[in-house]
Amino acid sequence: MYNRIEEKFRVLRSEKKKAMTCFVTSGDPNFSTSKKIINSLPDFGADIIEIGLPFSDPMADGPTIQKSSQRAIKSGINIEKTLEIVDSFRNKNDHTPIILMGYFNPIFQFGLDSFFKRCKKVGVDGLIIVDLPPEEDDLIIKYTSKYNVFNIRLITPTTDTKRLKKISRLSKGFLYYVSVMGITGTKKPSISKVKKSVLAIKKVTNLPILIGFGINSSKQTREINKFADGYVIGSAIINLIEDTKFKKYSSKVILSKIKLFLSNLK
Repeated sequence: MYNRIEEKFRVLRSEKKKAMTCFVTSGDPNFSTSKKIINSLPDFGADIIEIGLPFSDPMADGPTIQKSSQRAIKSGINIEKTLEIVDSFRNKNDHTPIILMGYFNPIFQFGLDSFFKRCKKVGVDGLIIVDLPPEEDDLIIKYTSKYNVFNIRLITPTTDTKRLKKISRLSKGFLYYVSVMGITGTKKPSISKVKKSVLAIKKVTNLPILIGFGINSSKQTREINKFADGYVIGSAIINLIEDTKFKKYSSKVILSKIKLFLSNLK
């Protein structure tokens, strides 16, 4: 069954390119501006878009994304409004993969079948549930299969070979390699250590591997692209949104700053 994530990596491989994946929190700094940012990301060079579902207790997120979630929740964002943003995006763009990233409880409260059915309808291609371990995949596997929403897994520097094989078997689309232990955006990864880990992982799986957490410079992305299949930029974009909101800049200024930042990464 066709999925935009698989197709995107097929095209990138044929063009000998790597994936720039951009993460933003849905509804940050507000619904209208968030929609404009997400709609603009492909024009700014994003190959894949990750949209964070705001949660009041985001245990894996650093202070930058925690504050981003707080701003979004304060602005009134929820899962339904996030899906409206994706639906609006799909009216203009039918080829860029969209991945939702969040925590299990809000999705469970929404209703699992209802959530995945709506994801399929509006054009969500993948899902990262941060706090759902592989041992609990039975909770969602029938829905991911039924609605063709890829279950994308996080792997870390401490993931052993046995667990990696299990995760690879249960995952579709790509593997998201967490380059540093701890919460997002608070440490800089050691690229040499990341490279060593990724090369070992590639002996176990054929899935593409994207590197995330702590990526914020062209120097990092150039090195990462030599051995991985791409990278994820998150906290660095959120910092720009926070800075422009604090200074009460217009959405036009926010977009121009994000565009400039991303253009320097490729």
